[in-house]
Amino acid sequence: MKIKNVLLFVFLNLFVGVIYAQREVSNFNNNWHFILEDNPSFAEEQIDDSTWDLLNVPHDWSFEKGVRKGGDQGQGGGYHDGGIGWYRKQFNVKKESLSKITYINFDGVYMNSEVWVNGIHLGKRPYGYISFRYDISKYLKAGKNIIAVRVDNSLEPSARWYHPCGIYAPVKLVEVNPTHFKPNSIFIKTPSIEKNKASVVIDAEINGAFKKLKYEVKLFSPEGKELTNTSEKLKVANPTYQFEIENPRLWSPETPTLYKAVTQILDGKKVIDEVETTFGFKTVAWKTETGFWLNGENVKLKGVCEHWEGGPVGGAWTKPLLRWKLQSLKDMGINAIRPSHNPTPPMFYDICDEIGLLVMDEIFDGWHKKAPQDYGKQAFDEWWQRDVKEWITRDRNHPSIFVWSLGNETHSDVAPELVKFGKKLDPTRLFTSGAGNPEDMDITGVNGGSETKSFIESKTFDKPFISTEAPHTWQTRGYYRTQTWWRDNELPGTYELPNLTEKEIFFYEGINPKNWRNRKQSFNSSYDNATVRVSARKYWEVMRDNPWHSGHFRWTGFDYYGEAGLVHGGLPFNLFMGGALDVAGFKKDLFYFYQSQWTQERMLHILPSWTHPRMEKGTVIPVWVYSNADEVELFLNGKSLGKDKPGTVWNEMQCEWMVPYEEGKLEAVAYMDGKEVKGTSFSTSKQPSKLKTSIQQLDAEDHFTTSYIITSEGLDENDNLYPYGENKVYYSIQGDVKKISMENGNPIDPTSRTKSDFRALFFGKTRLFLRALPNAEKASLITASILGDKALYSSNKITIDAKQIQVFGSSNADDLDILYTLHGENPETHGINYQGAFEVVDGTTVKAIVKQNGEVVLNMEETFGKNEGLFWGDEHSKDMWIGRGVNISAEDGILEGGAKASTEARRYKGSGFVRFDGKEGAITFYQENDGEEGDYSMRFRYMHNNAGELHPMKLYLNDEFVRTLEFKPTGGWEKEWKFVPAILRLKAGANNIRIETTGKSGPFIDELFVD
Repeated sequence: MKIKNVLLFVFLNLFVGVIYAQREVSNFNNNWHFILEDNPSFAEEQIDDSTWDLLNVPHDWSFEKGVRKGGDQGQGGGYHDGGIGWYRKQFNVKKESLSKITYINFDGVYMNSEVWVNGIHLGKRPYGYISFRYDISKYLKAGKNIIAVRVDNSLEPSARWYHPCGIYAPVKLVEVNPTHFKPNSIFIKTPSIEKNKASVVIDAEINGAFKKLKYEVKLFSPEGKELTNTSEKLKVANPTYQFEIENPRLWSPETPTLYKAVTQILDGKKVIDEVETTFGFKTVAWKTETGFWLNGENVKLKGVCEHWEGGPVGGAWTKPLLRWKLQSLKDMGINAIRPSHNPTPPMFYDICDEIGLLVMDEIFDGWHKKAPQDYGKQAFDEWWQRDVKEWITRDRNHPSIFVWSLGNETHSDVAPELVKFGKKLDPTRLFTSGAGNPEDMDITGVNGGSETKSFIESKTFDKPFISTEAPHTWQTRGYYRTQTWWRDNELPGTYELPNLTEKEIFFYEGINPKNWRNRKQSFNSSYDNATVRVSARKYWEVMRDNPWHSGHFRWTGFDYYGEAGLVHGGLPFNLFMGGALDVAGFKKDLFYFYQSQWTQERMLHILPSWTHPRMEKGTVIPVWVYSNADEVELFLNGKSLGKDKPGTVWNEMQCEWMVPYEEGKLEAVAYMDGKEVKGTSFSTSKQPSKLKTSIQQLDAEDHFTTSYIITSEGLDENDNLYPYGENKVYYSIQGDVKKISMENGNPIDPTSRTKSDFRALFFGKTRLFLRALPNAEKASLITASILGDKALYSSNKITIDAKQIQVFGSSNADDLDILYTLHGENPETHGINYQGAFEVVDGTTVKAIVKQNGEVVLNMEETFGKNEGLFWGDEHSKDMWIGRGVNISAEDGILEGGAKASTEARRYKGSGFVRFDGKEGAITFYQENDGEEGDYSMRFRYMHNNAGELHPMKLYLNDEFVRTLEFKPTGGWEKEWKFVPAILRLKAGANNIRIETTGKSGPFIDELFVD
């Protein structure tokens, strides 16, 4: 260890001791009691909560409860529920603490939280994505105290995407002296930064009496060396100090250098209060002609948008898992991130400071209602100033934050007031929005509309521009199509995106197209040819080559739960596949494309796989290689297929070969200056016959215990990944760990991510996420699977693999016994001892148990047959969907009054329709318009047989009345469906289309078609 690191270690340990002698910050995350019910008595001090669940926060009850058809959050929330839940926690207070000030600090509670201490109501906080605190000092007593928190998500959907429910972020108890620094009052500014020196201005605000007290500030280098200090008597409650630092080291994504300021209130030599604040030196400039400048260099913003909930745990992120998530994105090559469309808990910004990610910090989705029951509707007008103040004062010292974003795809006269208010809190940064009142912002932010050829080639700007949400492309890991797929059919003004082959060559699907509810229910191709308007490759070329284009934030980094109907047509789809990584954190091919363009370390990636059991030999397959080397050579079965160089034009960024298919080994070799620098390969796989299990440990930090990512892969007998593997992997978890989730990235898998003991492989892979319990000593895991080709196409041989794996600590490695049956019998009473691979016939259900020390630890079941697993079709399997527009099922809309879902008719589309049965009611359809504002032709599919009745219904667009529609008799109540047309001018972004009865009840309503 170097001397300076030893000194830093000593300094930090002394420093921690000083902090906790004066300002005591306690981890308040553990041992909460929780119940998903509502009763006013739960706020009382003396109730029996011993039967409630005992848990540690962060906690997300919606994620734990899982997907449900008809879930409260609707398609936007991935069919998860809301509800009302209560948390209670007992804690002890020492008598001497009663003379101090105690705050309880919540980093995030979604939403409408109310807090009680010892039965006394403290207040309410509507916004689910903001931090808040209460001074609870005068309500405390020596000994036992009770905190109660009510969380109200009864009004749903309250967001346009999946949102967590509950105390989803850390909680702290902060004890300070009566005289102390006011929360969020430290503000560090760096008004002048030159090569040899920089000025630092530190503002503070003090609560309590300060006469005869001193104020001291010390600045420390990144290594912990004291650089300067100053001290003087306190004369005002809001002191300001200015310093000069020599040879400042600048913060950037490449060099995320952090300095520290220690501010103290002193009574003589006694420290009354002390706060440590990290900060950094950086210069930011925005220029209309040349874009974004950081530290004097013209930099392209290579960013992603990211919902807090993107990834495998819903909203309940621990810091180790969050660091893994953000580092995964950083490894792809990004230098910026836009938390969309809300602030995140503080640990997010801490990590971005440390690893080097520029943050476009965003506060709101809309400034009015966008989702039916969102913050914009429930609380914006009354609460926005308090929430903006908390947001900016909390986050403004983070060097990672380089711009403030006030909203997303929204418009309101409040925008100038928002900007003005924000600049009073932080005059050092500029303000933008994601396509919200651009005329009022310092920087023009444009979302999906910035993807079009017509926008790029004709747009002129009078202020700096950034693409706040682009490109929008979709990929399902492991799924390929050579034909281009446009989400809403090809839009006008888009860049060319030609097919890769004359006819499609891949014919597998997650669902038989005959059972699709609409044309969106296909998986999406990983060739970068499934999109709204533009490919990822073309948009990188566009932003790279246009000097005025500051950069982009692609939608998104990780896949996320919710918005399942927007791209993917609704159930059984329950998540959104726009990420470069899926919800399990597995990297898609898109990840490697960006890595090839945005990173320097040599990389090489081949797609697609080379296992195509149903493909005719000789079928020509586009083989792509992403690489940042000079050139790449491709080999098939040892024979060179030639070299190719990665180009700079969008459709030459991948090396490409058209390769006639034959089984064997596909290998790529990368060269720099003519020398081989890297190689990669894979071979044609047989059916899966064994499990590969690997463990990634995520170290404990900041009161959070260690987390573990368990990855399972289905391999053949030669250790090749079987890329279509879909067998269930079962887990028996033993020891001091809690299961967080199981995730495989499959958008249509209905298995519970938290309650089940298995998760199927999805295109060969799945994952288990674990979190060590406090004071954990040991944990192990039994993994098991009944393995084989689900459809028995390539082989009818079945194997069973079971292993015990030590996660941490040490425990006995016990022998495992496997018993199985083939004819439905109970394997515990009729099972055969598993000795090796066996054969089955079409339609066989294999049942098996795994025993440990004579006790059954796993019950397993897997069915094999020609109709199991993936659907395998042909070139005509989805002909019925050619040329069809977007259709939105009525039963998936928001139903009010007498409107109810039904299946009691024929020839309806999707899973049903909506009927009124003589009652009054309404249906609200949601349609996201990623194009420019414009007129769209629509049709309502309906049926009724009431002679002479027109069943008039009022049509509203975004809560504004458009006109009254009339529905003539169709000639039947059973199967005679017809259409009523309408033309609506959809705005860019979210649109709500509502039809409601007018005293005449309504017909059957099946779908809304957007043509």
